[in-house]
Amino acid sequence: MNKPLRRAAVFCLALIVALMGWATWIQGAKASDYKEDPHNPRVAIGKYSAPLGNILVGGEPVTGSAATSSTLKYKRTYKDGPLYAPVTGFSSQIYGSNQLESLYGDLLDGSDGRLQSPADALTRNRAKGGDVATTIDPKVQQAGYRALGGKKGAAVAMDPATGRILGMVSTPSYDPGKFAGSSGADQKAWQKMSDDPDDPQVNRALRQPLPPGSTFKLVVAAAALENGLYSSVDEPTDSPDPYTLPHTRTKLPNENASAPCKNANIRTALQYSCNTVFAKMAVDLGKDKVKAQAEKLGFNDGKVDTPVRAAKSVYPSDMDDAQTALSGIGQFDDQATPLQMAMVTAAIQNGGELKTPQLVDKLTDGGGNTVQENGPKTYRKAMSGRTSQQLRSAMQTVVDKGTASGAKIDGRTVGAKTGTAQHGVDNSGTPYAWFVSYAEDGKGHQVAVAVMVEDGHAARNEVSGNGLAAPIARAMMKAALP
Repeated sequence: MNKPLRRAAVFCLALIVALMGWATWIQGAKASDYKEDPHNPRVAIGKYSAPLGNILVGGEPVTGSAATSSTLKYKRTYKDGPLYAPVTGFSSQIYGSNQLESLYGDLLDGSDGRLQSPADALTRNRAKGGDVATTIDPKVQQAGYRALGGKKGAAVAMDPATGRILGMVSTPSYDPGKFAGSSGADQKAWQKMSDDPDDPQVNRALRQPLPPGSTFKLVVAAAALENGLYSSVDEPTDSPDPYTLPHTRTKLPNENASAPCKNANIRTALQYSCNTVFAKMAVDLGKDKVKAQAEKLGFNDGKVDTPVRAAKSVYPSDMDDAQTALSGIGQFDDQATPLQMAMVTAAIQNGGELKTPQLVDKLTDGGGNTVQENGPKTYRKAMSGRTSQQLRSAMQTVVDKGTASGAKIDGRTVGAKTGTAQHGVDNSGTPYAWFVSYAEDGKGHQVAVAVMVEDGHAARNEVSGNGLAAPIARAMMKAALP
């Protein structure tokens, strides 16, 4: 063979080897990437080739599947879609999925390897979709949704002893069934939701941190007791009224000018929501001690998974003393989600032990057999049992004699704290109304609740945690206790 011909043959052989290598790479190492690429139409065709498994509330499905006449043979359906959208999320043939629909997409569509029988693995057939059983109590969810009504806001109810999320409501909500398919009507429904200035697709319970206002005073009170600044909630504090912010001429007043806030003890300061007491308390403790207490309760943790990940609630680090004072009353740059404030209340109710918030009870295969079961997990020991008992007692005083009277439930022990959070340039925006509470029946049943109402249509002087948010918390607590 002459030299040019030999070179051409070697070059062709090299091309063949390279092509075989590339084909092997595509078939092997890259196969899963292409298989899972959302732009690959085969992914959607496979996912919607059979009915999906369901998301369960109270043991009953709140999702379903309906046959279509298109290439995608089935589409997702929802029962009481707006009620449960903050829990389920959506699964759309066009727009993908989110929340539980996304996190457990492989289980629901049967492609999860844990669902495959030996025969399925051999034939590469997709198994029947499994189910996701949530921790949601339908009575609690419905009570919160009805009580929020047309208001913009969110509410979370938790079992403090287990971390199980009993209710998670966000309003305004949306119906995920309206854009589950691929028709023009589905696209119009998606566009209408996307253009809504009230952002109904935002899960406010988990994903919208806002200034927590006076509900954050519970965190500062816990820090003061844990660090020995005060020995009990009944020891007088060293608190002038009004309080001048450090290194400034700005005097911080109390909402109620006649409230007995001067040198008030923690119980009285929570009862009347004294800004002066907790602002000075935060400065006396120092930002680092307040931050340490806040972080024990979940602040500054960007990986709080329910399993849907919550937005990070923030207690800031870089502050001077004046800013630390404002942070002590839940202002400045403090940010918290309703889930975060429910965690604070749950830790206080549960003897100081904070359980990891949990939205999913168990996963089952298409035959109802358990694939994974989620038991209670401890997030952190957030405070001592004595501190939690002291705070529970003080919160009961807030309900019995203070600003949280709207949470009273006959025959139940209830503790609470109100909050009204300022925002906007020079506090020009309508305040956010907050309410955190716990209730118990003395027979082992208990619940912790956090509510935030963002009602831009309310008159500024009508916004209060007790007026707007307490009825929602009360409705959820009543529903949670037998």
